Amino acid sequence: MKKAFVNGLVKENPVLVGLLGLCSVLAVSNTAINSVFMAAAVTFVLVFSSLIISIIRKIIPDQVRIPSFIVVIATFVTIADLFLKAYFPEISKNLGPFVPLIVVNCIILARQEAFASKNPVHYALADALGMSIGYSWVIILLGIVRELLGFGTIFGHRVLGAWFHPFVVMLLPPGAFITLGVMVGTMRWIQAKASKS
Repeated sequence: MKKAFVNGLVKENPVLVGLLGLCSVLAVSNTAINSVFMAAAVTFVLVFSSLIISIIRKIIPDQVRIPSFIVVIATFVTIADLFLKAYFPEISKNLGPFVPLIVVNCIILARQEAFASKNPVHYALADALGMSIGYSWVIILLGIVRELLGFGTIFGHRVLGAWFHPFVVMLLPPGAFITLGVMVGTMRWIQAKASKS
């Protein structure tokens, strides 16, 4: 169970190692607060869909396995989307269509197919939490770096003084690709160094 949890944090990180879920990671990470809410939505959907799918895994016929997973995932995505619209309308507007698109996020579907549908509840939850935290720390770090270099702020609070000239590119898609590329390259370098020692 511990291994299932820890794997998602670094060794099998869904974003930096698996390169999954990049659409939402790149699209909404222009500010730290957007990243936090996207991470929370993905965590909610992944954890609860893994829980339900693991519980009902033995009664789902093989012929309708994937459609069944999508129905379960879509249920929790709808809950997350409506919750954001009701209580955080500005954030919901900032995240745009990317919360509803969690339904087809390959991290969610891949974990249901590869893990939750084949393991008991406690293992499925450990895996879902590990993958969620792995996704979350990457998107939040990406959001912090992009906001800092693009606005000079973190979570809307000014960090860099009046001397700072923002790098507008960091708020645009190329800034997301550059920052994520540096993060992926750093992760690969660390893993290569670790495997040699």
